[in-house]
Amino acid sequence: MSTSRLRSATLAALTVIMVAAVAGCSSAVAQQQNSSATSLAPGQPVPTGGDLRIGVLGDLSPKTFLQIGTGSLNGQVVANVYDTLIRYSRDDLTVRPALATAWQLAPDGRSLTLDLRRDVRYHDGRPFVSGDVEASIKAYLAGPWTPQFKRTAAAITSFDTSDPHRVVLGFEHPLSNIFDLLDSAPIIDGNTLPQLKAGTEFNGTGPFRFSSWQPNSSVRLTRNNEYWGGKPNLDSITFAIIPDAQALYTRLRTGQIDGALGLNYHDQQLATTRYGFREVTMTGAESQEYVGINVANPVLADVRLRKAIAYAIDRPRIINDVFRSSGYVVNLPWPTWSPAYDEQANTTYARDIEKAKALVAEHGPITEPIPLDYSTLGVDDVVAQIVQSNLKDIGIPVTLRPNDQTQQSAKLIGGKFDGLWLLQHAFAQFTPSTLAVSAYPFNAAKNSSNYLNPAYAAAANAAWTATDPESPAALAAYRALDKVWLDDLFLVEIGVVFTKVTVSPAVGNVDWDRRNQLHLSTAYLATQGRNS
Repeated sequence: MSTSRLRSATLAALTVIMVAAVAGCSSAVAQQQNSSATSLAPGQPVPTGGDLRIGVLGDLSPKTFLQIGTGSLNGQVVANVYDTLIRYSRDDLTVRPALATAWQLAPDGRSLTLDLRRDVRYHDGRPFVSGDVEASIKAYLAGPWTPQFKRTAAAITSFDTSDPHRVVLGFEHPLSNIFDLLDSAPIIDGNTLPQLKAGTEFNGTGPFRFSSWQPNSSVRLTRNNEYWGGKPNLDSITFAIIPDAQALYTRLRTGQIDGALGLNYHDQQLATTRYGFREVTMTGAESQEYVGINVANPVLADVRLRKAIAYAIDRPRIINDVFRSSGYVVNLPWPTWSPAYDEQANTTYARDIEKAKALVAEHGPITEPIPLDYSTLGVDDVVAQIVQSNLKDIGIPVTLRPNDQTQQSAKLIGGKFDGLWLLQHAFAQFTPSTLAVSAYPFNAAKNSSNYLNPAYAAAANAAWTATDPESPAALAAYRALDKVWLDDLFLVEIGVVFTKVTVSPAVGNVDWDRRNQLHLSTAYLATQGRNS
């Protein structure tokens, strides 16, 4: 039986999961260390000390702090300054302990009891108690953030915090993706919530303390010597904000930083194959490149044109050339390991110029160019040019519209794209029901495409309320979702993409989660192999 099936069976059987030897251990932070570890000689102790310098493209944004975008600086701070109640394994959806040590789902799926660690303190010295769980989830809901798991959090209707070391969550209905929320939503400090919103104080329970933020320059974290999971190896972490991808690569090459998040795939290849840097592929944290479609646009309201777009896009070229084969082509959002993955359905739309042209001819000529929005952060400028060329081949004129990351995110959340857009989405790497109730492009209640369909909403709800995410009922709901996506095409999937971090040979034991967030409590800097 697969580990994800074991998780489902555990929920169905209402097993209380007790984890041995959790005291003094970080919750799965030190799990699987594959290629992220440097080569230490047998018996050589793990080095301690040093400041790990990681280059990132974007700045910290308190206004969107809990709107965690995969790989963003917000997410790096969340992952290292704060803890969550549980952690998923990187390889599958096995639930592992973090601030919660044991959990039990009620027989009707309408409540969840979580036992909490007793040895946890916030960075200001205050002990962590059950009331902090309630305060954190309510703050997650209240804003100013619009986090992707908001619908799931809103379905938690009661909190029993009478025992300071146990919390009972009551649900409006069974929630198949409750552990997705608990893996993602950080436990914050309600007492300093106004300061968090203002970006002046970040008081968590995690392995590093928030030390300083110099806007447009750097964020510095320092070691939490009293961390419940054990003292981190590093003295500190400095996230250097380097908004230009070429400058990010140059600073890595010249030893000004020890690692880089956000290199384009060409520069990643050069750094690893020519210059001796190491590549850490964040398996289990896949993203999906896609073309979004505003179905409220009068031209794009015709599904024949949307199908023409799906047939026109040269997916293999984008995955192989832009992403350097670090991914694979799909028509549906699911990664291959997901219980919702359907291999045959992923062959529905291969590049077929003649079919695409015939559909455009049925629709009639497109006289005005359709805008295609893309983010200037990352490689979507290159993908946009390929998509523009692909659509020109079938008679659909496109004008490119670049946005900075903030503009692109605001348009996505508000459903404000005029025509087409390019982005990467996540959340298919969680429980399958999460995608259609949480992700901005897919949310059946309100999505970026302005697409509404009662049958789609019903399928999303059926998947969401299934107590076993791999039951026949849940699988039937996933197939119903697939049918809507393939038939109505309010977005067109291009491919699954693996995110990579490029690091110096001196950097070891880099860990991550399913949102492409680095967890660095066990990371270290070796004395050799680092350029100062």
